[in-house]
Amino acid sequence: MESPAVTFTLAYLVFAVCFVFPPDEVRSAGLTVQSLLAAWLGSEDAAFVQYHLRRSTGTLLAHSLLPLGYYLGMCFAAPEKHLCFFYLASKGWKTFFFFAVLLPAVTSALAYYWSRKGWNNHPLARTLALHALPQSGWRAVASSINTEFRRIDKFATGAPGARVIVTDTWVIKVTTYCLHVAQQQDIHLTVTDSRQHELTPDSNVPVQFLTIRVASINPYVKAFDIRLNSTEYGELREKLRAPISNAANVVIHQSLSDLFLETFTSLVEINQTYSVPSTQELEPCIGCMQTIANIKLIKNCQEPNEGECQQCYCRPMWCLTCMGKWFASRQDQQHPETWLSSQVPCPTCRAKFCILDVCIIR
Repeated sequence: MESPAVTFTLAYLVFAVCFVFPPDEVRSAGLTVQSLLAAWLGSEDAAFVQYHLRRSTGTLLAHSLLPLGYYLGMCFAAPEKHLCFFYLASKGWKTFFFFAVLLPAVTSALAYYWSRKGWNNHPLARTLALHALPQSGWRAVASSINTEFRRIDKFATGAPGARVIVTDTWVIKVTTYCLHVAQQQDIHLTVTDSRQHELTPDSNVPVQFLTIRVASINPYVKAFDIRLNSTEYGELREKLRAPISNAANVVIHQSLSDLFLETFTSLVEINQTYSVPSTQELEPCIGCMQTIANIKLIKNCQEPNEGECQQCYCRPMWCLTCMGKWFASRQDQQHPETWLSSQVPCPTCRAKFCILDVCIIR
């Protein structure tokens, strides 16, 4: 039978790994630094930068206490080692205890230094200062990031310990202990690697993960890598201003919807076009509210009274991308071979149409 010391050591090792790299089960149970220190950390949505200033500091402090927690646990799991009485412990355990006490002491001193002068000494504050204008400081950059993070149109993916966030101006990688920040107008992006995983916890189909190098033209900003599912690649490209080069010639497996959207766009571009009357003013697309409506549904596939398609009398209210997404969302996901030949209802008046009826406004 295993001794209590061995059993405790194995159990504590599992606990430590789950605490530092929490799986979904541990995260849902609230056994994470973010959950335990929620009252002190505040809201990420309200103040993203300030939240992560505290989170990274609190995480470092919490993790530094793990060796000391193991020593205290061994005092009860192995009483024969006399660990409760320091002078009776062996030389090895005395060294371990010294390290277990020194580590949180050093990190506490470091955390205190970081928090001085309104967190001016924190590594994240220094990172943000690299992006500040000459007459401003890191707080102006933090305010910009906080504002853009609150917007619903940001791109965000990844687990809490390896998140990737892209806003209109910033590319951010959130790690356990720090944040990497780069300004969109200053970066070059390159696909450097691809990994194929046959099975994942969330899916039974193969998944491809891409590694993208983010390098800034600012010599003081360190380059960093972001990792994401290839099915999110299209959405990432839409949010980025800079193109993504593929130096490694990686074959990127996009999602079925992204592939269909490309095909849908190419087919619509060869359809008959529609000229808007000079008295009609085009409005923003009601789907995304970012692009001017550039699509009109006109029955061109057959004669007016033939087939399942119907004439749509709606004014132009949708852009090509949103109409393609609507078309894909109405399909049978189990039978993609039928998508191009199917009919769907107009999102506004419900008149049926096919791809041949979608006309670009010129």
